[in-house]
Amino acid sequence: MTNEDRNPIDKDKVAENPGLLPYAHTVGSAVIRPEDTGKIKGRAVTAMRQQTQRQMDQLYQQMQTLVDQANALKRRVEVSERIYQTQLNFDPIIGNTYYLYERNDGTDMLSMIGPAEWGRSRPFKRFVAQATLLADHTWDVQHHDEGPAQ
Repeated sequence: MTNEDRNPIDKDKVAENPGLLPYAHTVGSAVIRPEDTGKIKGRAVTAMRQQTQRQMDQLYQQMQTLVDQANALKRRVEVSERIYQTQLNFDPIIGNTYYLYERNDGTDMLSMIGPAEWGRSRPFKRFVAQATLLADHTWDVQHHDEGPAQ
């Protein structure tokens, strides 16, 4: 082998597959830095927690809506039962609004007169609810006094 046939590059300084090296193999190559796996995992875990917290918040809002609807339905049933337990001196008309009061003796009274229309003489202890009779003979409660009976 002559000097002309000899490769001037040292075999120990040449890579067979330079694209697979974990570092730049020439001076002009892009800088390759090893990834900080702890930092990557930390960002991924933070993003995952934020996303799952957002989804949990949405579920809590949906649950609260259902709880509010259930409480409204419960109040509607309570008021409707109280109305039907009163001694009615008239036949309620579908679509009309009526007012439920608790008398001083503890019994209930259904009236067509609203709380603001009584003036100074109020024949009741407290206003209980305002309700409209629906076609299916259930009561749509628009206002309900949640204060305790005295």
